[in-house]
Parts: sequence; C-alpha cells; structure tokens
Amino acid sequence: MEIRTSRPEDLGGIEKLLTTRFDPSDAFDARLLLTDPDAGFDWVAVAADEDRIVSTLTLLDETLTLAGLDLPAGQVEQVATYVEHEGKGLVRQLLDWAHDRSERRGHLVQMVVGAPYFYRQFGYSYAVPVKEGRALAKAPEPVAGHTIREATEADIPALDRLQDLAQNGADLRMGHTTPCWRWLIHRTGSTTWVVERGDEIVATGRSTPPEDGEVALGEIAGVDDDAVKALVQLTNPDLVGERHPALEDCLAPRSGDLEEYLLRLPDVPRLFEHLRPVFTKRLQGQEPADVLLGFYRTHVRFRWDGSGIGPYEWGGVMQAPGALGGAGIAPDLLAPLLFGPHGMDGLHRRHSDVYPGPNKDLMFALFPPVSSDLLTLYLPYP
Repeated sequence: MEIRTSRPEDLGGIEKLLTTRFDPSDAFDARLLLTDPDAGFDWVAVAADEDRIVSTLTLLDETLTLAGLDLPAGQVEQVATYVEHEGKGLVRQLLDWAHDRSERRGHLVQMVVGAPYFYRQFGYSYAVPVKEGRALAKAPEPVAGHTIREATEADIPALDRLQDLAQNGADLRMGHTTPCWRWLIHRTGSTTWVVERGDEIVATGRSTPPEDGEVALGEIAGVDDDAVKALVQLTNPDLVGERHPALEDCLAPRSGDLEEYLLRLPDVPRLFEHLRPVFTKRLQGQEPADVLLGFYRTHVRFRWDGSGIGPYEWGGVMQAPGALGGAGIAPDLLAPLLFGPHGMDGLHRRHSDVYPGPNKDLMFALFPPVSSDLLTLYLPYP
C-alpha cells in the first residue's frame, strides 16, 4: 500500500471511491478542486493498492481570524476509504501526510468536521460550536420587490461583502476563499443564491438539493431584515441554519443537540507567538504580573508589565501549576480554551483539569469566551 500525493491519473479512482462511499456530488467536488488552478492534486492524498485508489483525504487552505488577527489554517475534508480496507490504519497515515503538509504550508491550526470521536484519536479536540439547523416553523411575512437567482462567478465580490457583513460581530470567523467560492458556485451538492432588489444584490445563502430530502438553507447573509426574509421566502427551505436574528420568530425551538468543529494545534509555542497581539490587547488594564500557564506535559512563563508581554519561556512537565501561582490547562482543552465559547471561567466549571489559579481576573481576561462564525465547503447540517 502506497501513501502519497495524488496524481492526474488518480482522478477517476478518487471519483469512484467518493461516489461509492458518499455521493456523486462529492466526486464532482473532487474534480472541481483537483482541476482548479489555485488548488490541484497537491491538495489531495491517496492510499494506492497498486493502481487502485482505496483511501483518500483532502487538505484545504483556510484562514481563521481571531479578534482581527489572521491565522493560516488547514481543513481536512473528503476522507473516504473502501469498507474492505477500513481498520488498516490508512486514514492515520493519510492524516500524517495532511499534518506534515499543513505545517509546511504554515498552518497554525488544523480543523475537521467528522464522525463522533474518530478524529480525537489523532490530536483533534471539540472546540467551536456549529450553528444549529432549525426547522422553519412558519414562513416570514411576505416582502415584495425582491427576485432570486443562482450566483455566478461575477457575483463573488458581492458574496464576500455580504458574508463579511454577517460575520462582523464574531470574535472568531472563517470566510470562503475565492477558489472555494468558485467550487460552491459550480458544485451540484448545493446551490448558492443571490437575492436582488432592483440592480443591487442584497442577500445570499446556500441550500441543499431537494433530492437529498429536507432542503437546508445556510450561510444566510443580507443587507437588512427584508432581504434575509425574502431569501427564505424565495427558497422555501425545511431547515434553516441559525444565523440571523430576523428569522428567530420563524424557527422551531432549539433542539439542544451539540455539534462542534474539531481543532488541532500542531505547534503551541508558534501559535502563542502569533497570538501575542491578541493576548496583549486582552490584558490591557490588568496589573503587572508574572504569568504561568501549565499544560501538564509542558508549561510557559511570561511577564506582563502592564503594556506588553515579555518573552515566552517554555519548559517541560509541570503537574501542579496552581501551587506555583499559575493556571492549569489540560492540553486537549487548549483549543476550546483559545477558540471556544466558554473561556477560562466556563471550562473551569466543566473540567476539573482546567483551573485559573489564584489570579482569576487576569486569566479570565486572557482567555475570554469566543463567539464564532465559520463557513466551510460543506454545510454542517443535513
């Protein structure tokens, strides 16, 4: 069995595998990506049994933005293996390829949406909540003067502006890249819509095909409430991705089900150095202090002088940082601490191996709750 980067002659085998395990639309997505000038075969790994592709994985380039700071990220997608080849460690080897390739591309975070538990075996942690898809209980009040059509590549600047507007209030955000917009516009597994009012594009969203069963509408963005309501009226979905407050009265109650994006932090010291501007901004107003963060297998110390953060000093195992005046953070909970909705205070209330230590005010300021809005290639709900 050979684990390697894909080649042009692998395209048919990759399409066959994705069609067998998922859906023909997934095979079409692979063709769009593999033949795109801004992506290509270097983005996909395969396990080849002689000339047959038996397992595959795709690594996408993304950008997470936290408090205005961009973080290069890699997202794992389209992971598939023939049933008879499962349980042989092929996905583990493909993920090793992805993680190595991701680090060489400069990614500071890796992310995936996938089967429960599975990716936790490979260093991923549940970290960022997925916005819930809720049933449309009643249609919005009719809004006249709007028309709808499928988006084209010429609409990409308008789509970007609308999504930027929708994500404006989120602490953590991820938009679509220009190549991804092209794939979304041409793919068969979803339809990207634009709503027009006169000559102006005023709303956008993405829906799943009717043949999939329930029609889900997500990534809803608009210049005002009327534009958003018109989008829902004109697409008439069964399920609506929770995002816009103007639709709250039209949606069924929240189910309470939890789904989360999984994140992996390949190099924590490099990530902390990159996040220095974010940490510095958060600590403004805090009294000068020596800061200790213990991750049990490793730890870091730095000096906060009231205006800036001194050099990070990294060390090894530290079992009881609280006894030394520091905070304790289980390493598999660092991703949800940095990027999740609970912050130090909330995680401390949920996990006994996350605690702020004696300087609670500083730790709560350093690690606050983070609101989020992430756009991914696949809508995260059926």
